[in-house]
Amino acid sequence: MTKTVNHWIGGKTVEGTSGKYGPVTDPATGAVTTQVALASTEEVDAAVAAAKAAYATWGTSSLAQRTAVLFRYRALLDAHRDDIATLITAEHGKVHSDALGEVARGLEIVELACGITTQLKGELSTQVSNRVDVSSIRQSLGVVAGITPFNFPAMVPMWMFPLAIACGNTFVLKPSEKDPSAANLLAELAAEAGLPDGVLNVLHGDKVAVDGLLNHPDVAAVSFVGSTPIARYIHATASANGKRVQALGGAKNHMLVLPDADLDAAADAAVSAAYGSAGERCMAISAVVAVGAIGDELVAKIRERAEKITIGPGNDPASEMGPLITAAHRDKVASYVTGAAAQGAEVVLDGTGHTVEGFEDGHWIGLSLLDKVSTDSDAYKDEIFGPVLCVLRVGTYEDGVALMNASPFGNGTAIFTRDGGAARRFQLEIQAGMVGVNVPIPVPVGYHSFGGWKDSLFGDHHIYGNDGVHFYTRGKVTTTRWPDPADAPAGVDLGFPRNH
Repeated sequence: MTKTVNHWIGGKTVEGTSGKYGPVTDPATGAVTTQVALASTEEVDAAVAAAKAAYATWGTSSLAQRTAVLFRYRALLDAHRDDIATLITAEHGKVHSDALGEVARGLEIVELACGITTQLKGELSTQVSNRVDVSSIRQSLGVVAGITPFNFPAMVPMWMFPLAIACGNTFVLKPSEKDPSAANLLAELAAEAGLPDGVLNVLHGDKVAVDGLLNHPDVAAVSFVGSTPIARYIHATASANGKRVQALGGAKNHMLVLPDADLDAAADAAVSAAYGSAGERCMAISAVVAVGAIGDELVAKIRERAEKITIGPGNDPASEMGPLITAAHRDKVASYVTGAAAQGAEVVLDGTGHTVEGFEDGHWIGLSLLDKVSTDSDAYKDEIFGPVLCVLRVGTYEDGVALMNASPFGNGTAIFTRDGGAARRFQLEIQAGMVGVNVPIPVPVGYHSFGGWKDSLFGDHHIYGNDGVHFYTRGKVTTTRWPDPADAPAGVDLGFPRNH
């Protein structure tokens, strides 16, 4: 019998009532293992109502109460790392070690939320005028929502709700319907940690659920991570409804390799950054820009390493890369490789025919490497979101930076060089939100913020870190003037000497 993933509303499992369900497959076998309830508008209303009711007390709870829950939550997440990772592998397909890494990165933000007390301190200026003081504080927003992608079903939700609830908000999470189970486990563990009912709710669904949250008058803010077209839609729709929005979109991350770089280190980095998690991550390196005469040697080194990657089921310890999330996505990724030669690329590695013995119905694709790719080809212009690495050739550092800055995306980027001056220029001149120097995937630690530029971010706030705290709170400034107690009215004795 197929398992059903239902909603988590008001601190308990709530069976779907819409009558609509979505299939959840095991990417390694192609078999449908689970169905997930897809919310109706009425179920969206119920989730938001539960969060709104919980906000009446959670929004005025003490910092000590909130952080005590978060410390217990952190301990439970740590104890259940393997359980969460197993669910991720079963529904997303990534290898178990990769899934464990995802959980670890999510835990960083939970730890940041545990220390929220210092992040929420206000400011005070005394005697700005005679007997006048000015103070500023940050207060929670109310009910906030998060809409998260399939590629990191635990980490990205943990980039959102721990900070939001630490700041005093309540949360409605709409995870991807492709791999929904991890989100429910996160919510169940939060309840076990003592999080009051309704503070964290998980609502499964499709566009009906998304639009319901974007249009709901009781939702104050929306966080989103996903593709650029949907990020643009989320931002436009929610903003039109007067909501705060942080919408992180797609990417085409470039890695500039200068002639003085350690080519072995650069090749190692390119392989792990392009093909790790099967390329299904917004911080993947999908374009290597080789400067000068090093291109042939660099491509040869990348090919040598890529050919050794073991592809197989995510729960097999020998596997280094798993399948793609769905058969349809696998076919779309493959189409970029099969069409690359006609658009001028040299296909160094073609992974489109890859299968795994005993798992022939899985969503398999091998590693593909395209060399001498032109900037007007589809493989370069589009976010492929799969294990396809494009190599572009340029003559100079300036040509490389100009090529990269011409991209409509500006999420993450990297430079490989031994020259500190070149690296310094690069980090100032490149138009991207996150920069790595000899670091291929420059995802910031939790106490710095994550986010891109240009078509990779819609809204003013990056996610987590200081930006996350500011997004989930709003400022209030109070100006106060008190008369001197010595001027108290006649007959009122406060024990102060009279001035007159």
